[in-house]
Amino acid sequence: MSGYTFKIMEGEDETNGKGYVHYKSWHETYTDLVDKNYIDGITLEKCTEIAHRWPDNIIVAKDGDNVIGFVGYGTYRDNTLPEHGEIFALYVLKKYHGQKVGYELMNAALEKLSDYKKIAVWVLKGNDRAIRFYEKYGFCFDGTEAEIKLGTPNTELRMIFEGNQKQ
Repeated sequence: MSGYTFKIMEGEDETNGKGYVHYKSWHETYTDLVDKNYIDGITLEKCTEIAHRWPDNIIVAKDGDNVIGFVGYGTYRDNTLPEHGEIFALYVLKKYHGQKVGYELMNAALEKLSDYKKIAVWVLKGNDRAIRFYEKYGFCFDGTEAEIKLGTPNTELRMIFEGNQKQ
């Protein structure tokens, strides 16, 4: 893994890199899971705009000067899980799968969320690679599902990681 760095996102280049990873990862990961018209509507421009609109609580993984992955984290977004943290997004370019980039991003995010005893993440039903990753990391399904519209209805599954306490 030498050569990869993990840091809080800052600056124009890293923000644009996060937008690219977001765009590319959707097209690499969700093509067979989500409505084609929805995927076609996910453009580099839209993802870059999102990256500039929400720059907080993002850790990027870099290979040299290039952003190759990112994780977004923070307090759980609604009041259904008070006092929980959340992983909002975890994306790694396909070229870097299997090289522990996602694992190191998760470690970095959980360190930032160390005041929370439990951390939630939502994963798209059918995204077996992500589900295996989260399970291997220690996340477990809590039985909560949500329907989201990504062109057509899709289901997200909530997983919880327990024991994220400062030592």
